[in-house]
Amino acid sequence: MSNTYFQFKQFIIHQESCAMKVCTDACLFGAWVAEKVEGGPMAVDSILDIGAGTGLLSLMIAQRSGARIDAVELDEHAAIQASDNFELSKWKERLQLIQGDIKTLHLGKKYDLIISNPPFFENDLKSADAQRNLALHSNELSLQELLDAIKKHLAENGKFAVLLPYHRKLEFEKLAFEEGFFMEEEISVKQTPVHNFFRVMFLFGKEPGIAKADSLTIRDGEQYTSAFIDLLREYYLKL
Repeated sequence: MSNTYFQFKQFIIHQESCAMKVCTDACLFGAWVAEKVEGGPMAVDSILDIGAGTGLLSLMIAQRSGARIDAVELDEHAAIQASDNFELSKWKERLQLIQGDIKTLHLGKKYDLIISNPPFFENDLKSADAQRNLALHSNELSLQELLDAIKKHLAENGKFAVLLPYHRKLEFEKLAFEEGFFMEEEISVKQTPVHNFFRVMFLFGKEPGIAKADSLTIRDGEQYTSAFIDLLREYYLKL
């Protein structure tokens, strides 16, 4: 049974009401985006988190930026939990949870950065748990619908970052290009040196340029790699 909470250095994630628990790849993605917001060239005052889940990504970025963050979550139970996690944090004044369907929401504003760890495993075998199906599978939000939502809510000079299964990499690159987005950076992620890539982290913008491609390995044997530690040092208790 999964823990009902996950303790980070500066915040706590309660997750008993959420189908998708805190996981290593989501933490890696949150830290990667937060580093870009904090120290990168992006001027980010407003962020939209599509598919907030527990609120993990929003909290990770709030820790390292002064941006205001709106987080949208479809599932009512997860939305309540994420809102509670926000309220427990020291950044609650900059965090807002919106419960609803991003496909039909009219938020009335544009965002400098949109982030998403969206529903995935489209066309894969589904579990018997209906709530987990909704969180994992893209019946409720396909990759095309995600891009439609991003186009609707992204500011003129905005960027977006997304975490996806590696086998969706080429498909998403093609869809994004067709919608007028240009890949700025991609990081392919594997569990260990002997494993295949299983996730990809993307950063897209609206201007063409030279894309950077890199890779990251989470563990080497039983130990986290130095690259992983560098990203998660500000968050994990034992790093």
